[in-house]
Amino acid sequence: MQPMLATPTATPGVLPRGKDWAFEVKWDGVRALADTRTGPLRLWSRAENDVTDAYPELAGLVDVPDAVLDGEIVLLAGGVPSFAALAERMHVRDARRARALADARPVTYLVFDVLQLAGRDLTSAPYDERRAALDAIPLPPHVERSPVYDDGDELWTVTAEHGLEGVVAKRRSSTYRPGRRSPDWVKAPHHRTRAALVGGWREESTGTGRLGALLLGAPDADGALRYLGRAGSGLAGPLTTRLRALLDERPAATSRFVGDVPAADARGARWCEPTLVVDVRYLARTPSGRLRQPVVRGPRTDAGPDPWEAP
Repeated sequence: MQPMLATPTATPGVLPRGKDWAFEVKWDGVRALADTRTGPLRLWSRAENDVTDAYPELAGLVDVPDAVLDGEIVLLAGGVPSFAALAERMHVRDARRARALADARPVTYLVFDVLQLAGRDLTSAPYDERRAALDAIPLPPHVERSPVYDDGDELWTVTAEHGLEGVVAKRRSSTYRPGRRSPDWVKAPHHRTRAALVGGWREESTGTGRLGALLLGAPDADGALRYLGRAGSGLAGPLTTRLRALLDERPAATSRFVGDVPAADARGARWCEPTLVVDVRYLARTPSGRLRQPVVRGPRTDAGPDPWEAP
């Protein structure tokens, strides 16, 4: 089963208004469905990968029997969810290392919906009924309910002041539509982010051989890789080492981008098969579709790349 997805606001920062809508914080983490229908807990990513072993501190969710919960796994840094801090956790599958990381910096699973409970399918129930069912569930350690608010404009201001990701508005009468991007859920992020494919990379100009920049792309409707631009910000420390190892596994003799990569970006580039997905934060897109001021936040395996859209 795949989670329901939100549509972007028609106008950035402008949320729906009125008593027909509920508002939640847009958390900066990894979306996951918690599934106990077969007995043992299984955590499923957006891409329907089993990520249970990466988060042993969430094992207590097994005490919510015959249920499917929807929420966001976050890791707090300075009181604010940090995707960069979480990136180290999402790829770990070794049980001993996962346990050590969980003991040192446990994640929190922020639950905001329930799809099934005690054998009852709730996907056709309205949002308010599902939230009432969620509010009645005793939750184990490291699991919390994502709060619901009535005033979207006030929440927008508060989330901006506290450096949070944004706001999601949800129609109170809406049903849960697995795997669908619905206008009944509307997201308004303070910062733009996307999952992009890496089609090439460049070394640092110092000649040390260290990773200096990624050449990013997005698949269009025909599956061709369209160029999004070069990103060097955010590449530091252990992230650089981890990305370089992943890129070395994907060499390509020629560029896989459709059309030409600008000469200034292609100079000295090493091409790779575009199968590595990275999370990128950026300011805006240029008229040609390039990302302005992109910052690489880490690789991700929980979701595929966002498709190319005309700027």
